[in-house]
Amino acid sequence: MGRKEYKIQGKVFSLVALCLLAFDISASIDKSIANHKEHFSKIALEIWDNAELGYQEMDSSELLSDALEKEGFKINKSVAGIPTAFIAEFGSKGPVIAILGEFDALPGLAQSTSPFKEVINNTTGAGHACGHHLFGAASAWAAVSIKEWLVENNFDGRIRFYGTPAEEGGSGKVYIAREGLFEDVDIVLHWHPDQVNSANSKTSNSNKSGKFTFKGISAHAAGSPELGRSALDGVEAMNMMVNMMREHVPQESRLHYVITKGGLAPNVVPDLAEVYYYVRHPNMQMVDELFQRVVKAANGAAEGTETSMTYEVMHGNYSLLPNDVIQKKMHSNLQMYGGINYTEAENNYAKTIYKTFIKPSNEIGSQENVQPYSTSHSYGSTDVGDVSWLVPTAGVRTATWVPGTAAHSWQAVSAGGTSIGIKGAELAAKTIASTAIDIYKDESLIMAAKAELQERVGKDFEYKALLGDRLPPLDYRKN
Repeated sequence: MGRKEYKIQGKVFSLVALCLLAFDISASIDKSIANHKEHFSKIALEIWDNAELGYQEMDSSELLSDALEKEGFKINKSVAGIPTAFIAEFGSKGPVIAILGEFDALPGLAQSTSPFKEVINNTTGAGHACGHHLFGAASAWAAVSIKEWLVENNFDGRIRFYGTPAEEGGSGKVYIAREGLFEDVDIVLHWHPDQVNSANSKTSNSNKSGKFTFKGISAHAAGSPELGRSALDGVEAMNMMVNMMREHVPQESRLHYVITKGGLAPNVVPDLAEVYYYVRHPNMQMVDELFQRVVKAANGAAEGTETSMTYEVMHGNYSLLPNDVIQKKMHSNLQMYGGINYTEAENNYAKTIYKTFIKPSNEIGSQENVQPYSTSHSYGSTDVGDVSWLVPTAGVRTATWVPGTAAHSWQAVSAGGTSIGIKGAELAAKTIASTAIDIYKDESLIMAAKAELQERVGKDFEYKALLGDRLPPLDYRKN
């Protein structure tokens, strides 16, 4: 029986040689990741310290773009009309693999690494409760390691890092996608901090949000209430109708809101009030239908309270579209690296913060494992969704938080600023880098992934952003 041979970029390999090459790749990635660990860990923690809100991440964006430029990447800043968005690229020929990197924080969450809730004021009034400081740094970390492997092995390939701001309600990636800046990309890889290690085939809810502003007439609330028309009444009437609407929407739907303006003094009839709504559902068309029902409730509330109402669509995201061809490769590499082990000090920290959970369960130690491959759905949303409908996309989640931690919590802020967060980021960087190199080695994966994408979206699919043609809301976090 003849020896089977494999051809990669014009070079012929035997099966034994391929196995040795795989071993060499793993060793090469491990070495590169280790060499850059101190640098990118420092960047992650600097971004954590800065904690900048969406579209205001000037320092965070600069830290990442500078680091990549020093590593030989060509930088294109302020893409899609967004000052903090950038693209960094290395290589001039071969397949284009993109890695996404986020770096925005959330409002109203203090920065502290204490295992007990602390109120610590910072200059930005924000906190990294979704771990995007780790997201951006580890993605750049992986990009540098991939670049080094391409150079050392004389492989053709273009590695491209997308610095994507304002994921939290700003839809930064949607504007980049709408500009056509993913059109020449072959594969997109991304990751996200979590409380577990997984690389599953995962869908998500699509999402559309809007700010509804009511205007009325101010008056003395006791002396001449009949002369006033309360904008806050308009908001409350709208909320009441939307809350009744919950009984008559598909069960997968999610509707939530915050009142962002409601008046300043009880004895003054408020002439200005505002409510900020998110509408979610797995299907993008259903999201649009539900959003229009919310608009009708707002119109009815304005009519009934004799106020006026205007609204602004703030953002809109597609659902996340899985791609099993690439996702299974990502899962295989995550399994190869395994989970995360805590030191004694990290275990003590974890046990302490674990006691602060509302419903603690026996989950400590699960960070050491990798979840088996499965198909699942998240009721949250991400602007990665839009990208995934345009380019085959795969992601990984690693345990950067103590098992049992809820995202968008002070516990996530805390663990993300410790060595626990850095360990999860390192695992993500290794997994992404190995997956990208596997794809460069076997370009048939790209063809198969694109065929799967085409089958999933259908031949008649035409991309239209849920947020319409609005410009990026660069000041959406300033109010």
